[in-house]
Amino acid sequence: MTRFGDFQALCHQVPSYPWCNLFYRQLQHHNSSVLQGPSADPASAPVGVNPECAIPLAGHDGSLANIANIIACALSMIVVLLLIIWTSRRRAAVGRIEFRLFLAFYFLTLPFQLISTGAFLQQGSTALTVITAIHAGFVAATFWSLLGNAIVSTQVVEDGTLSSLIPFNFFTLAFFIATGYIALDVGFSFTSVFGPSNPPADLHSIPLFVLTSIWPGAAAILYFCVMTYVVLGLLNEVRPLWYYVLAAVLFVLSQLDFFLLSKVICRGAAHKVDGTFVATVLETAAVTVLYFAWRSITEDSWEDDMYYPR
Repeated sequence: MTRFGDFQALCHQVPSYPWCNLFYRQLQHHNSSVLQGPSADPASAPVGVNPECAIPLAGHDGSLANIANIIACALSMIVVLLLIIWTSRRRAAVGRIEFRLFLAFYFLTLPFQLISTGAFLQQGSTALTVITAIHAGFVAATFWSLLGNAIVSTQVVEDGTLSSLIPFNFFTLAFFIATGYIALDVGFSFTSVFGPSNPPADLHSIPLFVLTSIWPGAAAILYFCVMTYVVLGLLNEVRPLWYYVLAAVLFVLSQLDFFLLSKVICRGAAHKVDGTFVATVLETAAVTVLYFAWRSITEDSWEDDMYYPR
C-alpha cells in the first residue's frame, strides 16, 4: 500500500524522475538487493529505481543519453537568458528586481535538470547525488520566488526596496538550503532523520515529497489565485488575466506530460527518448508567458527610454 511520502511508484513508473537518483544512492549503500532489472547494474542503470521504461546510461545499448531533454534544456536556457535581459531593460517596471530573480532561479534549475535527468552520469555516484540535491533546492527556491512575486504584486511592500528584497531573498535561501540539505541526507544518510527509507523498497521521505512534489504545485496555485486578485481586483483589467490562464494551462500540460505521457513516449521511442523534453518545453513556454503577463500589467509604468536613455 502506497503511503504519503512514498516515491516507489513514481520512480518505477515515471521515466527520468530526478529525485530517484537520491534513493538509488541510498539503496546502493543500505539495501542493494532492492535494485533489480535495469537498476541492478549501476554501470548501465537509467534514471529511476527499477523503472518500467527508461533511457539507458549513455554509451549502453546505443543510448545517446536523454538527448532530447538535453537539447530542450539548452534551448530553454537561451530563452530564459533573453527574458532576463528584456526584464532588466524595463527599469521602471513594478517588481522588476523580484521577477528577474525568479527568472534567474528558473534558469539555474535548467543545467541541473539537464544533468540529473540526462542519463550520462553513473547512478549512485557522488556527483549525481549532489547535483540532484542542488537541483531539488533550486526547484523549491524557484517556486517560492514565483509566489514571492505575487505577494510583491499586491504592493503590501514596495518592490525593489529592502523591505521587499530582504524577506524575498531570506525565504528563497531558506527553501534552497532546507530542501538541498534534506535531499543530501536522503541520498547520503548523514543522519537517521530523513533516511534511510523504512521499508527500503518504499523509497519513503515525507519532507522530500512535500518540498519537491506538494510545494511546487501549491505555490503555483497560490500564485495564480493572488495574481487573479491583483489583475481583477486591484487593476480592474481582464486582458492580462488571459496570459496567466495560458501560463497555468501550459504548466498543467507539462505536468500531465511528465507524469502520464512520458512512459508512453518512452515505449513508443524504444527507450531512446521520453516525455521530459516536452515537459521542459512547456514549462519554459509557461515562464515566457508569465513574462508577457508581467509586462502587460506594468506597461503603464514610466517610459524607460525617457528616463533612462541608453
